[in-house]
Amino acid sequence: MSNDIAYPVFRTPHLALALSTARRLMEFGQREYSAVCVYAELHSVAEVQRVAKELPEGRFRGREECGEFDGVPWEDQPALVVGVRGPGLPVDPAAYEGRMPVECELDGLPVGSIEDAFTAAIGLNRGWINWEGLRWPDAPEVGFDGESKHAEVTLLFNTPTLELNEHADDHTVLVHVRSVCVDGRERREPYAHWIAEQVGLAVVGPAQRW
Repeated sequence: MSNDIAYPVFRTPHLALALSTARRLMEFGQREYSAVCVYAELHSVAEVQRVAKELPEGRFRGREECGEFDGVPWEDQPALVVGVRGPGLPVDPAAYEGRMPVECELDGLPVGSIEDAFTAAIGLNRGWINWEGLRWPDAPEVGFDGESKHAEVTLLFNTPTLELNEHADDHTVLVHVRSVCVDGRERREPYAHWIAEQVGLAVVGPAQRW
């Protein structure tokens, strides 16, 4: 079993530049089977309803208390709790009480199918686009073999952290590689630097984990 680790390689307050930069990095490792996932946290009913209109195919899921529905059949639980597509969201604002934040997610989509629409819809909400199924090439000049399992690119919106637990007025691009930690040191960090350099970027902060 192995884990990945992500290094920030670009930050900007400009949405379009953030997306184009992330795409440039993604395209460096893109393969036929590469896919994209998107995720956002929405903290008001108005934002849920707005995003649902812009991304009707998104799956929306509200928060539930630990054990709230223990023993309740799945089909008897509120649609907002089990997850529902945009057109199926409750209209009554009261249905959202205790359910914030509402998550919006789409996964396993073809590269290029959702990124523009999601970027246009994100607003001030925190979220991410994640490209997976990439492959980083061999880098013999720095002593590293290529990477597939942990080759990903993430674009964070309005937050600097993968946990989405901090707000920011800019957006961050991260490159993922395999984590190999020996004596407290990440041995494959130079590989992340090398990958970034191939598309004119550079590591700009400490590593993060999902």
